[in-house]
Amino acid sequence: MTSAAPTTTDRHALPFETASWVRRALALVVDWLVSMLVVILFVGWHSYTTPGGTAKLLVPLVYVVESTLLTTLAGGSFGKLATRLRTVRVDGDPRPLDPLRALARQIMVVVVIPPLIFRIDGRGLHDMACHTASVTLQTYRSYFRRITE
Repeated sequence: MTSAAPTTTDRHALPFETASWVRRALALVVDWLVSMLVVILFVGWHSYTTPGGTAKLLVPLVYVVESTLLTTLAGGSFGKLATRLRTVRVDGDPRPLDPLRALARQIMVVVVIPPLIFRIDGRGLHDMACHTASVTLQTYRSYFRRITE
């Protein structure tokens, strides 16, 4: 399942296709599970499962740190890299996101509402605010190979 290609009359149309919501959701699940495992590794299973404990509040923090660092350094969070997705700049710049834009994007993902508000091209509010898009590795390679040649 892929998102519909934007029409040429859309002035905001992207020159590439965005990744499917299913694949992006899978990447988020992978990221969240890894973040939970990191928290459990540091605080222990008992602290994590204690009712009323604050250890579960660390998961979103670990997610934001992990995904911001990897998006800045490698073009995608651990979950995106594992599911062969990349976060790209919509202006065609092949460099990974700068740290501030990556941080803002990941905080908006944790808030949950921005990814649920989206355009026809598949970009959520968090992507629109940060001028980014999530694409498959194949799209990333084919689009940016053309730009750099």
